[in-house]
Amino acid sequence: MHLVVGLGNPGEKYALTRHNIGFQFLDFLASRHQLLFAQSKWQARIVRASLWGRSVLLAKPETYMNLSGQAVAALAGFFRVPPERILVVHDDIDLEVGRIRIVKARGAGGHNGIRSIIEHLGDRAFVRIRVGVGRPSGPVPVEHYVLSRFNTEESARISAVMERIETGVRLVLAEGPGPAMNAINADR
Repeated sequence: MHLVVGLGNPGEKYALTRHNIGFQFLDFLASRHQLLFAQSKWQARIVRASLWGRSVLLAKPETYMNLSGQAVAALAGFFRVPPERILVVHDDIDLEVGRIRIVKARGAGGHNGIRSIIEHLGDRAFVRIRVGVGRPSGPVPVEHYVLSRFNTEESARISAVMERIETGVRLVLAEGPGPAMNAINADR
């Protein structure tokens, strides 16, 4: 089984913010494959599915971003998913809006949700799909920027990249991170 985690903050207030791009992707995937998330005892909304011939557990932590590792570690422990079979989709301010990069076994890069996952797993061997949400252009603090919504043009770019993120997830699950990185990261 693979654990695919989309990072975000729970609640309608955060629904379409930059920080919630992981939740947005899992909602896209659930809609596309007719899946329904349910509350669980592991501080996450989850759904088990067979996608692309693989057993997959999709999870949206309900712990708020900075504590995401609590839910991820609990799910990984209960379902016996090793870090190498965990894939996390999250926002990245170091990439322009709509760009994606797949990385494996890297540090948090200033992302508190990723830092929490590394801390709670005690390992960084998991795969990440970094989704660009851009940087603030003015004196806006990063913590306010990531909780802002996309403008119309950015929303169109985010909608357009969802299928590419899905392709990245499918390639990681089917062929492994190396081939997925070669295919997805080539659009420099």
